[in-house]
Amino acid sequence: MAMNPVKFVNETRAEIAKVVWPTRREVVMTTIMVFIMAALTAIFFSLVDLVIRSGLQSVLTYFGT
Repeated sequence: MAMNPVKFVNETRAEIAKVVWPTRREVVMTTIMVFIMAALTAIFFSLVDLVIRSGLQSVLTYFGT
């Protein structure tokens, strides 16, 4: 099934025209939110790591290893 290249280009342009591009403000706000969520996730996993490490050290100390 061969497609006409001109028709393909016209349909591609029509589809691209339908795209709603984000504003600069939306991009900046989304970027800030991603950094905030990444920081919160890093803090959460650091705390989980600290709790697990402390618990494991307590268990190992209790059993005298």
